[in-house]
Amino acid sequence: MLRGSCTSPSALRARTGGVSGSLCIGTRVPRGIVPRNPAVSPLNTRVPHDSRQVSIRSASAEMKQELKSVPGIRPWARPPATGGVGCGACMWCCLLGARHYVVGANAVLEQDPELRKYAGHLNYRWERYSELLAEIEKAEGSLEKFALGYKKLGVTREEGATVYREWAPAAQAACLIGDFNNWQESHWMDRDQWGVWSVRVPDRPDGSPGIPHNSKIKIRMKHPQGYMVDRLPAYIARATIPPNVMGAKFDGVHWDPPAGEKHEWKHPRPAKPTSLRIYEAHVGMSGEDGGVATYAYFRDSVLPRIKEAGYTAIQLMAVQEHAYYASFGYHVTNPFAISSRSGTPEDLKSLVDEAHRLGMFVLLDAVHSHISSNADDGLAGFDMGQQSSDNYFLTGDAGYHKQWDSRILNYRSWETLRYLLSNLRWWMDEFKFDGFRFDGVTSMLYNHHGVNMGFSGGYHEYFGMDTNVDACVYLMLANSLVHKIMPDAITVAEDVSGMPTLCRPVSEGGVGFDYRLAMAIPDKWIKLLKHTRDEHWGMLDIVSALCNRRYTERTVGYAESHDQALVGDQSIAFRLMGPEMYDGMSTLQEPTAGVARGVALHKMIRLVTMALGGESYLNFMGNEFGHPEWIDFPREGNQWSGNYARRQVFQV
Repeated sequence: MLRGSCTSPSALRARTGGVSGSLCIGTRVPRGIVPRNPAVSPLNTRVPHDSRQVSIRSASAEMKQELKSVPGIRPWARPPATGGVGCGACMWCCLLGARHYVVGANAVLEQDPELRKYAGHLNYRWERYSELLAEIEKAEGSLEKFALGYKKLGVTREEGATVYREWAPAAQAACLIGDFNNWQESHWMDRDQWGVWSVRVPDRPDGSPGIPHNSKIKIRMKHPQGYMVDRLPAYIARATIPPNVMGAKFDGVHWDPPAGEKHEWKHPRPAKPTSLRIYEAHVGMSGEDGGVATYAYFRDSVLPRIKEAGYTAIQLMAVQEHAYYASFGYHVTNPFAISSRSGTPEDLKSLVDEAHRLGMFVLLDAVHSHISSNADDGLAGFDMGQQSSDNYFLTGDAGYHKQWDSRILNYRSWETLRYLLSNLRWWMDEFKFDGFRFDGVTSMLYNHHGVNMGFSGGYHEYFGMDTNVDACVYLMLANSLVHKIMPDAITVAEDVSGMPTLCRPVSEGGVGFDYRLAMAIPDKWIKLLKHTRDEHWGMLDIVSALCNRRYTERTVGYAESHDQALVGDQSIAFRLMGPEMYDGMSTLQEPTAGVARGVALHKMIRLVTMALGGESYLNFMGNEFGHPEWIDFPREGNQWSGNYARRQVFQV
């Protein structure tokens, strides 16, 4: 807690995220400032910081600009009635500017008076965050260092050896097997007091690594019930299956290419878009045929078209490895591995590098809300029935999402936090992603996961016993980390509940996202298209729906995303024109009246949504030109056809 003390603006930038309580700025008289009342010496006026606010009056232009850059500082609508004195405890409060600022846990309460009824809950959340952050900094040095788990765990290189470490406290014994030792139990591992198993594989006599690049590996563990199980390393960077083998299991692949095969980054990250227009894309279905498109194809054939169409960012779906392709990438099995169906890690790096050359941000669709229950191929295999403190997952019913058939993560566990935060840093450090769209945030925020909940907007629905404070604190840590690594990074929350404070800075007591998806807007368009003739649409009704969002919390507006294109649903274009699209739309003849009207309405819906629906805009691949077909991945029900798992390249 920082109470009754001061700091300079430059130091404040590094410390605001960890402040618990009020914050005052300054220990010295900045250049260009004349004391308003020289008879009063603020250094001798030490009063309690009970207002949790800072007042700034007549600082120099340079100093004012520095203060404005401090995260979490927000001007009040009017100067304080006290004549400009904030806490009265330091020189800055007495001598600076004519605007009033609030920093710290209670800042969100000042923005929305209705939140004061829930100040106890919000303060508890803030205290939990502050205490956990302090514990991490004490034990690991900093949040950024804590998020370097991928350099300690998994397969790493050390002097003269390849070292493998795995946190598996429930295992009774463990050994590393793979191509390097002909899958023999010859490399048994040692366990430390924290449940981390490790083994050192010395380099070969010729100096080459003991575990070659691109070789398959697994960890074999003795289950508490006495039998042996084979699992993929939790931090594995690549996982593959034998081609054309039905029902084959994934193998972990050690990925450490020699210098000549590694991707060399050529282009720096572009400047943050001043107008954020997101193109939501799935690499695998970006081609024109029924096969799985590659990262190289997307880089060469799709990125130029996205750029030419005017988008400033791409959001890549289904990048994290998922054993079940038809899950659309949302049943992640290996969070650190890329989807191997579309190529290698170096191919994905090349894609991101090219997007940066074109001046576009690249966002990753990060799935930290749940994990696939597939134990053979993924992280779920490390749950051997142990208690939750020794587990990545919650135990019992709390650890299982019935609607999704997936596992719920234990956001209170130290190693789970290390794993998830390191995962975010991995994608930013290794692949140069510029931010994340967090999937399934509603499921994380509440113990009921939003199931069978019709959120009315009443604040009691957001702050109470149903709120998963552990998950909220994790998301606060995640947003703090991402913006410490890259201040211009963009984070987007997929939340249907509308929780207040979700998109306010962590330094204000918020959860820290930059944007939330306006998920009610596509629902509104679907409702109108299904139940109301377009000549009866009410403009006030449409405008109200498009503008219904929280003040000071930014929103991504969109008319439809991948959700509306899935099999069982229909795109806006198909709802407007139906089967008439197939025989009434052609370059060889004039469009029919139904098609002409549908195309006009399609354009108007997208235009008004972009204009009023939020501070940014999103479009799913193919919907910009009215893609007629639904999405249906290869499965037994469609004879394993990939015909509907493609979004033909659009024309610009």
